Amino acid sequence: MTSCSFPNKTIRTARDISVFEINSDSVMVVGCDSAGGIGPKPLDKVKVSGYTLGRFTARVALMEVLAVGATPVCLTNTLGVEPDPTGFEILEGIKSEIQLAGLEGSLAVIGSMEKTVAVEQTGIGITVVGLAPKNNLKIGLSKPDDLIVAVGCPSVKDEVLPAEERGEIADLTDLLKLMGCSFVHDVIPVGSQGMLHEVNVLSEDAGLRAKLKSPEAVTKKSAGPATTVLVTVPKNALNELSGLINKPIHVIGSFYR
Repeated sequence: MTSCSFPNKTIRTARDISVFEINSDSVMVVGCDSAGGIGPKPLDKVKVSGYTLGRFTARVALMEVLAVGATPVCLTNTLGVEPDPTGFEILEGIKSEIQLAGLEGSLAVIGSMEKTVAVEQTGIGITVVGLAPKNNLKIGLSKPDDLIVAVGCPSVKDEVLPAEERGEIADLTDLLKLMGCSFVHDVIPVGSQGMLHEVNVLSEDAGLRAKLKSPEAVTKKSAGPATTVLVTVPKNALNELSGLINKPIHVIGSFYR
């Protein structure tokens, strides 16, 4: 994602978000996600319902913003489909994730759909805007000797729904639990660029180096719609983390100076 430029107001991060200083006390965080060729249309390559597409696309954008300690205040959806039935189905999926995040009634939702041209392939884009106190922004908090832990198994395309049914992927409930833990330092969703990319993001933001123990084939695999979340924790907190989250948990490495 290319960051906008607010003169002297952009807070630097390697994450796939933009962070803008509103004033000396507050920041605005912007995250987004998109999907194409995934949905119920004749030319879609991956067949899923509009409801499922809305759920997962909203989940990614919400996770990106929530993971840095921001509270989402607005979600925009730009849907390249007709309102009825596909657009309305996608909206129901979006609403279900908003409810799961506990934001129903407090999050403004606006959007647009295609009302003129017949559509044969699904396209969707979602942007989430959040606000956070500047001194509570959770970026670059990892420490030397922290463990890098993967919550959920990286899944993509046709793997995602079966993995969800087996309870193998991370979701918003997991992320919110992690954000509420004092022993968790950094939290970052993993998307299409894989765990290795997000480890490098965490390393850059914290000014640390990472030593990985998982095979490259695992760390480079796409995690699709944020099916995995990376967290950094002290070594003595691993057991507590394992007891908190009822999803697969794997230590993939650690940080050092």
